[in-house]
Amino acid sequence: MARTALVSIIERKRTYQWPEAQLNFWLIVMLAASATITGVFAYFMTVQSRFQVGSPWIFPYSVATGSLGILFILLILGLIAQRQLLPGIVMLGSFILFVLFLAGLIETSIQLYGPTGSVNSYCNIYHPSSGYTSGQGEATLAYLETQGICSDWKAVFAFYIVGSVFLLWMMVMSYQVNRDDFD
Repeated sequence: MARTALVSIIERKRTYQWPEAQLNFWLIVMLAASATITGVFAYFMTVQSRFQVGSPWIFPYSVATGSLGILFILLILGLIAQRQLLPGIVMLGSFILFVLFLAGLIETSIQLYGPTGSVNSYCNIYHPSSGYTSGQGEATLAYLETQGICSDWKAVFAFYIVGSVFLLWMMVMSYQVNRDDFD
């Protein structure tokens, strides 16, 4: 009697079939996006510290957002290793990160392409046609540094877009996995 009651209480665990190629591709792209955002803004915070000026709120916010993205990817990898990757966990984490990435995208776009005093407006101060691109001097160094900073801002902006789209894609994929819509 006790044995039959025990057997009826134990249920079969549901397994979820994740599309491996898509999941691996998503993990690599999101790791690149999160690491780039974290690294660039950590560098900017270091530079601001060296100049002994405060950092705008977007710098520590982006470092925290990128770090949370990396932690989420590590959590997913740990759950994959244990074969316990649940769509609900992935959907919830993706939604939270999507909101954080979207807020970072909006503020980065305002800082990069805003109406007055934007980063992009300073990117053309030392234009190649004015002769600042060669030789050993402060003007060449200023041109190279300006172009490097502008490239960093544009890379972060692009990775915020990519990260937002990929997090939205992961929410859809998690929903499909939960419904077993993959063949």
